[in-house]
Amino acid sequence: MTISDSQDGRRLTARGARTRARIVAAAADLMYVQGVGGTTLDDVLAASGVSKSQLYHHFEGKDALVRAVVDLVGERVLDRERDALGRVSTLRGLRRWRDALVRNNALRHGAYGCALGALASAVADQDDLARKALANLFTEWQELLTDVLRRLRDAGELPPDASVERLATGLMGALQGGYLLAQTAHDVTPMATSLDMALAYLESVSAG
Repeated sequence: MTISDSQDGRRLTARGARTRARIVAAAADLMYVQGVGGTTLDDVLAASGVSKSQLYHHFEGKDALVRAVVDLVGERVLDRERDALGRVSTLRGLRRWRDALVRNNALRHGAYGCALGALASAVADQDDLARKALANLFTEWQELLTDVLRRLRDAGELPPDASVERLATGLMGALQGGYLLAQTAHDVTPMATSLDMALAYLESVSAG
C-alpha cells in the first residue's frame, strides 16, 4: 500500500509513512515544550529514534519539518475544537467550552500556551509558507466560533443585529491573549479572567 507524502507529493509505503509520522510527532512534542528555536534536528533524531538519513529522506531541513509540524498541530487543535464547539448552541455551552480550555491549560500551569499560537510567534517572520498555513488554521478556528455565535443569534440568545464575525474576533483575541498571559505568568488565572471578560460581554449583549 502507498500513500501520499504531503510534503512534496511523493508516494510513500505504509512503513515510510509511519516513519515520517513518528518524526513529525516527536518534533511537535519537542517544539511545544522547548520552542521551535530551542529544538534542533539532533533533538528530533534522538526523540524519534530514526536515523539522520531517514529524516533527510522525508525533509530537506528544519523549515520543511516545521511546516509539517504546523500541519499536525493544526489538525490536532482543530479536531479538538470542532468536537468541542460543534455541540455548543447556548451561552451556557460556551461557558463549558471555556471551562474545559482553562482546566486543560491549568494542568501545565499555563506554561506552554496555545500550541498554534506558539508556532505563530516562532515562525511568522521566518517562513511565509508556514505563516500562511497558520493564518488559515486560525481563520478556520475563528469560523468555528462564528458558527457558534450564529447559532446563539438564531436561537435568540444574541440580538438579531449582533455582528457574529466581530464578536468571534474578540473572543479569539481574548483566548489567544489569555494563553499568552498565562504562559508568561505560569499561572492560568489571566487566561480564565480574559475569557470571563469576553463571555461577560456576550452575556451583557444578550441581556440587553
